[in-house]
Amino acid sequence: MVKNKSNIRKRISQQEGWLSIIINMLLFVLKYWAGIASGSLALIADAWHTLSDSISSVLVLISARFSHKEPDNEHPFGHGRFELVATIFIGVFLVLIGFNFIKEGIERFIEGKSASYGWIAIVVTILSVLFKEGLAQFAFWGSQKTGSETLKADAWHHRSDALSSIVILVGIFVGRFIWWVDAALSIVVALFLLYTAWGIIKNSISIILGEQANPELISRIKLFANKVSGRNLKIHHVHVHNYVLHTEMTFHVCLPSELTILQAHDITDHVENKIKEEFNIEATIHIDPMQACD
Repeated sequence: MVKNKSNIRKRISQQEGWLSIIINMLLFVLKYWAGIASGSLALIADAWHTLSDSISSVLVLISARFSHKEPDNEHPFGHGRFELVATIFIGVFLVLIGFNFIKEGIERFIEGKSASYGWIAIVVTILSVLFKEGLAQFAFWGSQKTGSETLKADAWHHRSDALSSIVILVGIFVGRFIWWVDAALSIVVALFLLYTAWGIIKNSISIILGEQANPELISRIKLFANKVSGRNLKIHHVHVHNYVLHTEMTFHVCLPSELTILQAHDITDHVENKIKEEFNIEATIHIDPMQACD
């Protein structure tokens, strides 16, 4: 069952990655051409934003390949966190692009350069909004189905591109009356990139550093463990370690001191197996004497 989920995760990540690369490369060419034709820095910035999606999708494919490698001697908990490393690279790449276009937007404003939008820019921008939102919806669906943080990051990358294209579309019509709109829009697009990058990097680093266990999950584990053991185990010292494709949990239980080592082992072993079946979590249980828990 676990192996099947891993295969589904890998397959959906690969499908999203290849679809994203093909569509983004096409949109990059169209946007760049429209940007050159209209002299629009905002459209060229948006084109590079789209190309960055292709690069992030390459990282999705790389992540799908390496994060699903089997555990080995050096990485006994698997390679699932490679997905988080790839996600951080996506975020850093967005930061670099974002700061570059803020700089270029300010330079264009100082130089007094404007853009001359036409029907080509309008059509290309509308196509970009439709295709990018479609990719975002597919990636969000894949993320919800598989729990993939990289797919979620890629989905927000697509969504930010769709939103920036909407902003540019509005600016195309306003730009006929205000000369500095194109420079301002390039900065707005860059801010979209930086905001998206911050959320992506922050979330991935938080998981790598280790987050506090979900109180709801702990509560469910306690109730479940008491039920399957037929005892009040007084579970405490709960720690959860998220390896993306694999989750480890350790906690202490309280058992009567008159139990033999074999009896105590059978109880905890049964609880560990049941938690694995119910929650797909590898549990390791430490036994405390009941007197120490009162």
